[in-house]
This record gives sequence, structure tokens and C-alpha cells, in this order.
Amino acid sequence: MNSKDTTNIKPEIALVLSGGGARAAYQVGALRGIASVLPKDICNPFQIISGTSAGAMNAVGLATHAHKMRTGVKMLEYVWRNISSDKIYRLDSAGLVSSASNWVFSFLANRKARTPASLLDNSPLDNLLHEILRLERINENMQAGYLDSLVVTASGYTSGESVSFFQSSKPVENWQRSHRVGIRTELRHRHLLASSAIPTLFPAVKINREFFGDGAIRQLAPLSPAIHMGADKILAIGVSGSRTRRPAKGDQVTQPSLSQIVGHVLNSAFVDTLESDMAVLRRYNALIPLCSKQTALDVRPIELLEITPSLDLNRIAEDYYQTLPKSIRLFIRDTNSSSIASLLMFEKEYCEALMDLGIADALAKREQIQEFFLR
Repeated sequence: MNSKDTTNIKPEIALVLSGGGARAAYQVGALRGIASVLPKDICNPFQIISGTSAGAMNAVGLATHAHKMRTGVKMLEYVWRNISSDKIYRLDSAGLVSSASNWVFSFLANRKARTPASLLDNSPLDNLLHEILRLERINENMQAGYLDSLVVTASGYTSGESVSFFQSSKPVENWQRSHRVGIRTELRHRHLLASSAIPTLFPAVKINREFFGDGAIRQLAPLSPAIHMGADKILAIGVSGSRTRRPAKGDQVTQPSLSQIVGHVLNSAFVDTLESDMAVLRRYNALIPLCSKQTALDVRPIELLEITPSLDLNRIAEDYYQTLPKSIRLFIRDTNSSSIASLLMFEKEYCEALMDLGIADALAKREQIQEFFLR
């Protein structure tokens, strides 16, 4: 939260979209709700857009249609309302068996394979991204003044750093903090594939000299890229998978399955860091007015508005479990592994349910949204 002179300067508004596989459909619904509250013909109201994992795909989708917000949201809505798992990863038996075998043998023998080891082959996602996202529009929209900065975050497997790849019309320099760096570049489809490469499920992606995986892993401060780009106000849309759920008295407690353990680890990565980072920002905002003028703090208050699921997305995933392809259900094995199911359930019915929830949650904050943008 570096200081800057805000005298007679229009505040920089940032949109932060967290990761979470298929849960990112919720973000599109929330964006639809926000767009319905704002003027009909408004262009992109966010000078800075920062996305991680599947949230990065939504972020880039908005950036490529920054000339008119509703057009960008409608494009994303069309994609998510017509999505299916076979558009994200291969479902044919040969592809699944090959990927699973490669993953198992690499795990057991630690052998080096020409193809990155993963349980699923996400080549259909690569094709989909090239089909729907015209990345040359990002620079065009920046030159036209519809957008200042776009950030896509991925995790480096060798360095262990959270790397925020950014494209900007502003003279922002690369940055380096503990376990997180920012690198100016021209964003490409491979950055999106890297940011959304869920560990063990999707293959890592090589960018320059390092392989990268899902940006939510080791992203300790999801709001920091937007702050580095100069944000004065941040609207964050999270995709919390599940709320705290303690065993009730009399419940039968069993040894967790491997899929439950993996789901728990992934759920923590996709949920906890954004929620904790927002809590830190709120504490800073509360402390800054209490500091005397003599206190040399290089910080500034940053207004925050969050939209997060009012219902448990993992529970919703349980309701649509049978819509998962049979081959994926065999991987998950037990229906209690709702965290993994909620990440991989790229099916129309589930995604529509999440979008409808996102719309309702955004409209429930209609007054806060109006105040956030108009003040």
C-alpha cells in the first residue's frame, strides 16, 4: 500500500478475481449483477483488472471487451452457460488412461517425461481460449483508454514464487517482494493456461525458463498485484468453496480419503488467502486514521468491496454430482470429495446455478455497488 498523491486525480478502481476452477462461474454472475446496477452503456469501469487461475480467464475476457462492460459480461456468460467438461479436459478413455498412467509412473519412479505429468489433459481448454479470446484487443483497449493494467498470476514450481505477469499502459516497474514478483510482459494464452494449471490435475506450463502452475498456490497476498498497479479502490469477487463445518455430535467420523485430503489442500489454496488478505487490508484501513502525522507510514487507505458466495459452493456441487462425467466420478470415487468436484464440474447446470447465485449476491449489495463506483 505505497503512498501516492491523489489530489485532483480520479481514483483507480481495480477488480480482483480469485481462482477456483469451475467455481469461477460465480464471478460471471456477480459481474452480471454489477453491470445491471451500473449505467447500461458504461465502458469497463475498472482501470486495473487482476485475475488468478480461472479468475484470470474471466479477467482477460473483460479486458478484451473493455469498450463496453455488458458486452464483455455477455460473452463470458455465453461461454459459461454453454460449457461442458469436454471443452476443458479430455474425457475419452485413451486420454484419461494415458494421463493417469503418466502421472502414476512419474510419481512412483520420479521419471522425467516429455509431457508434464498430470491426471488430466487440458488441451481442449487451450483450444477454447484461442477460440474466444483475441488478446490483441488488450493493447488496443489500453491505447484507447478503456483499461490501464491487466494482471495474471501464476506460481513458479522452481522458484517457489508467486509471479504476477502484467501488461500496462502505465510506467509500472517490475517488483520483487518476499515470495512474490511482478513481471511486465505481453500476455499470451500460455499465461492463462499456467495460471489455471491446478496442481496434479492439469499439466504445468513453461514460460521462459520455468514451469508454472495454478496462481492460487503460494499467492499469499491476492490483492497486492492490484495495489502495486496503483489501485485506490478494490472490488474483489471470491469463490469460497465451503464454510466452516464442524462434525455434529453423533456424526460418524471416518479416515479421510485421498481425494478428500487433496480437495482440502486445494480448497485452502483457493479460499483462505483472499479472505485473509482482505482482513489484513481492513486492519490497515482502520489503523491508518489512528496514526499521527509524525508517523512515517508509506501507506494509504484503500477502499474495499467484496462479493463472495452466500451459499456453500461445495454443497451446491454435491447437488449436481451426477452431472460429472462418469470417468471423472471414478477419479473422485466418493461423493464427500465435494471440493474437487466443485473445481472440475464444468457442466452447464452447476455453472448456471453458480451464476444465478452470483447475480443474487451482487444485487443484494446494490447500494454498496452504486456508492463504490459513484463516490
